[in-house]
Amino acid sequence: MLRALRYAAIVVSLLFTVRLESQDAIPEIPFEASADILKLPADIYLGEVAGVATNSKGQLLVYTRTGNPTVGLGNSRLFTHGGSRLFQFDRNGSFVREIGQGIYAFLVAHAVRVDSQDNIWIVDEASNQVVKFSPDGRVLMVLGRKPEAVTIQVGSSSNAPAAGRGSAAPGAGGAGDQFVRPSDVAFDAEGNIFVADGHGANARIAKFDRNGRFLLSWGARGSEPGQFNTPHSIATDARGNVYVADSGNKRIQVFDGHGTFKSQVTNVGVPTAICVSGGSHQYLYSSHAGDPSGMDDAAIYKLELDGKVIGRFGKAGKLVKEFGLVNAIDCRTENDLYIGELTNWRVQKLTLRPGPSR
Repeated sequence: MLRALRYAAIVVSLLFTVRLESQDAIPEIPFEASADILKLPADIYLGEVAGVATNSKGQLLVYTRTGNPTVGLGNSRLFTHGGSRLFQFDRNGSFVREIGQGIYAFLVAHAVRVDSQDNIWIVDEASNQVVKFSPDGRVLMVLGRKPEAVTIQVGSSSNAPAAGRGSAAPGAGGAGDQFVRPSDVAFDAEGNIFVADGHGANARIAKFDRNGRFLLSWGARGSEPGQFNTPHSIATDARGNVYVADSGNKRIQVFDGHGTFKSQVTNVGVPTAICVSGGSHQYLYSSHAGDPSGMDDAAIYKLELDGKVIGRFGKAGKLVKEFGLVNAIDCRTENDLYIGELTNWRVQKLTLRPGPSR
């Protein structure tokens, strides 16, 4: 009986977890980098680069924590905006324009993504909103809403109200777009929208159709399959699988488009930003920051979609080819990456060179 139980445990482990080699056995991928690619106007500076994405023309979108937050009082409610800005650059890094200047949702940037129609999506964790812009910068859709009030809990009172309205279970979040500090957005081939909602009280993935109609959500706080501890980044592949960087649990979880758990990838450090590349053979990239400031240990992993590690590259630091809290990866093509760094206030362009095969 005991032997059978042990065998069953091994089978379950193989089904649900992709166990990877130790970091020492993972080959280093050679690469080149440039950190001086953006040509900003003289009166504009980058802050913490939370989001970076490219469109089909090779133009670059950068969502950055900069600007001057503005607070206004309306009756008993505070109205805040202006803590972040969205910039567009051409394929050579020349400044093109600013999108949504002063818009209500821009407060604390977390992600920017571009869909297959070149629409631009931002995720703002402080306004609890996801906003869709047309390629020419017009607002097309808004998911989420700023809270009516901000609750500040002092001490450990059990009477403090929950941060997520209508939560059905701890960390599960309510139905719909009542986000609590969302962190990322992704799309499948049918245009369905997936939002990672887990920096605050929620710990879930919310799915909407292409028109913004809520379909379903899955997840709750925890460490079991299908549970999350800070779902920090999200991506999809051509088959509709959903990849979630479950940072607090040090793993990437993989689901089908209906939220059914399929597998998990461990031993890639603390997954922070993930990206699935374009092309007929897709790859998964995942950034790792080994400490809260990201300055003691850092790397980016390149993986097959089944979780097999091809290699890793980069280290923590402030020089070119070094990383400081990589919060965003754009991998429209397999070997040309753009990364957004929080602590180094910059975008680097990386070009991977052929390395050892596995």
